[in-house]
Amino acid sequence: MNNILEKIERFLEQNRASKGILLKKKTGDVLFKACRALLLFGLCFLILQPLLDKLSISFMARQDLYDPTVISIPRHFTLENFGLASQLMNFFPSLLRTLILVVVSATLQIAACTLAGYGFARFKFPLKNFWFTCVMLIIVVPPQTIMAPLYLNFRFFDIFGLIRGLTGKPINMLNSVAGYLLLSVTGMGLKSGLYIFMLRQFFRSMPKELEEAAFIDGCGRLRTFGEIILPDAAPMVTSCFLFSFVWQWTDSFYSGLFLTTYRVLAAQLGAVSDRLREWWEQSVGYASGALPPVGYMQAIIATGMLMSLIPLIILYLLAQKAFVQSLSRTGITGM
Repeated sequence: MNNILEKIERFLEQNRASKGILLKKKTGDVLFKACRALLLFGLCFLILQPLLDKLSISFMARQDLYDPTVISIPRHFTLENFGLASQLMNFFPSLLRTLILVVVSATLQIAACTLAGYGFARFKFPLKNFWFTCVMLIIVVPPQTIMAPLYLNFRFFDIFGLIRGLTGKPINMLNSVAGYLLLSVTGMGLKSGLYIFMLRQFFRSMPKELEEAAFIDGCGRLRTFGEIILPDAAPMVTSCFLFSFVWQWTDSFYSGLFLTTYRVLAAQLGAVSDRLREWWEQSVGYASGALPPVGYMQAIIATGMLMSLIPLIILYLLAQKAFVQSLSRTGITGM
């Protein structure tokens, strides 16, 4: 208590000596910190509130959904929603299938984008600015605008007429994993332009002296890239991999175009409402056309969405250290 009184007296003396400037400064600092804390709390609440709502609804029994006295905390705690959502989504086989596909696709995509980003950052070649402008167009132009030519190119896939000349007809690469992976390995997958841009800016921020020292020691371009450049770029490559994994995990455009029969998790989630109607007709025994209650349908959909997000949350928790490092070492410099 005496220490607190001494600190207060010392502060008052310093404030009188500064003619009230110290008190104004301290008051301004406190107000700034309070406003910053309030703003951060509001932003965090806006981000987490939908997730918390889905978490609350997923544990509610059917009678709680229509009870006006139940708001956030379930009165009748149940896991039936998770069981039904898992059944309707064929969850675990779809989860394993999606996990394998997304890991392979994201790995191929980031490998291609890393090489492209390093090439744009370090090499000079004809029409370099033109090709980089094309990369920027990949970021700007929505993939929906090129859906028709994309469909036709992969429905009648051919390479300069060679496949038609050898087999007599083009290859249909729709409804196959090969077409989906081909986009990734050629750097044309989902958001590839963004990854190339991020990696290019990161490589540009790295000192060229590292490569020059490696060249003096006898390293070639490929060895220098693999042993000198790539280890330093690991945090940025990890971040791009995380972005690629997350976006492909929830993607419905490319998966709907190439993987209609592959039954990835995003497609299974999109079909939950239709399957719930069929399950409701069979289980309740109503005549054809009977619909489940809207609130119950939304609860099952929210549970399915929450189950789909769990792998992403686990992935972020495992890779958050590298992700934070990449944010602090991004090196986004001028174009």
